[in-house]
Amino acid sequence: MADAVPEMREWGLPARGELDSVVVLSPHLDDAVLGCGRLLSAHPGVTVVTLYAGAPEAYPAPMTHWDTLAGFGPGDDVLARRREEDAAALAILDATPLWLDFVEHQYLPRGEWVGADATVDRLEEVLRELAPTAVLLPFGLANPDHAAAHEAGLRVRERYDAPAWLCYEDMGYKHIPGMLAWRVSQLFRRGVWPTPVAVPVDTDDHRKRAALDCYRSRPTGRSARSSSRPSRSGDSRPRRPGGRVSQTRDRVA
Repeated sequence: MADAVPEMREWGLPARGELDSVVVLSPHLDDAVLGCGRLLSAHPGVTVVTLYAGAPEAYPAPMTHWDTLAGFGPGDDVLARRREEDAAALAILDATPLWLDFVEHQYLPRGEWVGADATVDRLEEVLRELAPTAVLLPFGLANPDHAAAHEAGLRVRERYDAPAWLCYEDMGYKHIPGMLAWRVSQLFRRGVWPTPVAVPVDTDDHRKRAALDCYRSRPTGRSARSSSRPSRSGDSRPRRPGGRVSQTRDRVA
């Protein structure tokens, strides 16, 4: 995602030094590897900031459908297990995890979902401390936490324009017909001109697949070769028509 004026970026190429210090914003504990695993593999030292990595005060009883599907039972510390898996996955890719303590929406009543208003100040603080040359945001497709992470990132961008700001396609949700095109249209309406950027990535999927296999407690971890995943509860995608979107992996703009 480039600046609002298209002439500010040469189409298709990152600027010199732009990828020297990269931060990837991940909504959940696995999204960065799912969406940017090949980029992480090609750029050792990336910091992955996971926004919704906090445990709720108490896990719901009965357990959520997603956690039951993942094989957890009553009394299990789900987020502790998932943080362990994320640390192992990112170690394979020579990336550093930074977990924020906001709680993902599946553990909260709808009226208590944690949106951009609650996360933007903390995210800005973290990014200023890290001082990256580039920040990669999810496009924020379908899932409420993905959408909120995208919005929080855009708000930080308005306050802190020092790094380059790019977006990556949310794996699993980007295949919903019309979804990615809808998000791009929203960026245009916001005055942001999304310009494709071909960042260097690892053309061998071996390390990305090995990292995905670390997420054993997620249904996605058991089927790392799949290009899609089921939506969590509360799917908030807009009901708009549209054609099939690109299925190329690790796409950024």
